[in-house]
Amino acid sequence: MQATYSQGRAMLAITRASLRAIFRSPSAVIFSFGFPLIFILVFGFIGGGSPVVRIGFAPGSDTSASNPVYRQLLQYKTIKVVEKPEAELQSDLQKGRITAILNLAPTGRDTFPLYTIRVQTSTASADKLSILQATLNDLVRLLDLRANPGAASFAQIETPPPLPGRIYRTIDFILPGQLGFSLLSAGVFGVAFLFFNLRQSLVLKRFFATPVQRSTILFGEGLSRVLFQLTTAVVILLVGHFAFHFTLVHGVLTFLELLVLSFVGLVVFMGFGFVVSGLAKNESTIPPFANLVTLPQFLLAGTFFSIDAFPSWLQPLCRILPLTHLNDAMRNVAFEGAHLADCGKQLGILGIWAIVVYAVAVKVFRWE
Repeated sequence: MQATYSQGRAMLAITRASLRAIFRSPSAVIFSFGFPLIFILVFGFIGGGSPVVRIGFAPGSDTSASNPVYRQLLQYKTIKVVEKPEAELQSDLQKGRITAILNLAPTGRDTFPLYTIRVQTSTASADKLSILQATLNDLVRLLDLRANPGAASFAQIETPPPLPGRIYRTIDFILPGQLGFSLLSAGVFGVAFLFFNLRQSLVLKRFFATPVQRSTILFGEGLSRVLFQLTTAVVILLVGHFAFHFTLVHGVLTFLELLVLSFVGLVVFMGFGFVVSGLAKNESTIPPFANLVTLPQFLLAGTFFSIDAFPSWLQPLCRILPLTHLNDAMRNVAFEGAHLADCGKQLGILGIWAIVVYAVAVKVFRWE
């Protein structure tokens, strides 16, 4: 009796062969491991941050147009006002997302000082506190000169003890972005070149002469790509954590949840690779098609800096991109202590992208 052909064993054989080929490719290893690690090393050693100071205003703070302190504060380009409910502002303050919560209030007296500037900070915002203090001192000096040079200060600054907070390092923002972009690049370029070359070299056609099913080929090659890229993610996370103190709030659990997010993101991005592979007529057309997918996300999805830095008209486009939501989910899990169940919005949008992209891939992907 003829033995039943095992599709599972065939898939594992394809996976092993493809994975071995990936590790033997210098360009694949350098692109997946080298570039992200270089960026992590650069930003890890820099350790600085953006000169923009994000602040919020406490409830009841006098932010009317008639308040000269408030008007003058808005003139500084180094100051960015964040408008959120009080609870969210307090949470952002303790996580270092904002530098301080200000309370501007008139003293109620007819003599100087006429206003009080109460500055509530946290230990997580110590890196930008000096910029804020210098800005407020300059603000008071300008108001003094305009009101009555030589008189008492127009406004007094009060600084209560800082609240306890968790230090938010540059690496906590940069690493998830670099990991996300590594997954995007590998998913798009890796899959596009892989299946185009398999088709052009007639390897896929030779597979058709065997009992191996088409789905087995896809899963086998896809599984090898997933295993390789998850290995990359493990290396990036471990280097970031042990070399530059990248925050993993819940330790091993956070590490595993980041790997799950990496898997989800990679599956979505591989769909773009299948589309590019199907649309490309020759090998030289793959980079332009792939760059149409990767470059906008690399620049606009919050890889290096927050999308809040972009003009307001551009931000809605940034928030549509799948890499934006993968980056957000990773940062929420790694630093804020969120779990996968708390990332429903981001995972939902990634799921929608997966459905759309794979629907297109089914239409355009070619075997021959």
